[in-house]
Amino acid sequence: MGANEIKEVAGGIFGSLEATKSIAAAFAIAVGALGPALAIGKLASKAMESIGRNPEATSKVQTAMILSIAFAEAIAIYALVVALIIKFV
Repeated sequence: MGANEIKEVAGGIFGSLEATKSIAAAFAIAVGALGPALAIGKLASKAMESIGRNPEATSKVQTAMILSIAFAEAIAIYALVVALIIKFV
């Protein structure tokens, strides 16, 4: 297969390389943000539940919750970096 034949096959599916990159970047950030979004929601839910059951432990629970949310958010930032690399490289 020559380069022109490969371009024709790829061009028929997505139109161009830039379109393919845009679709791949969008898919990467969509999938990459789904996990952290669910994790942050679950973390906040359980933290509020535990604070409601034991209000004296608010500071300990809140500190652990914020730290866990930061780690979960880091995964979304990694997905954003991957999407930007796909798009611009």
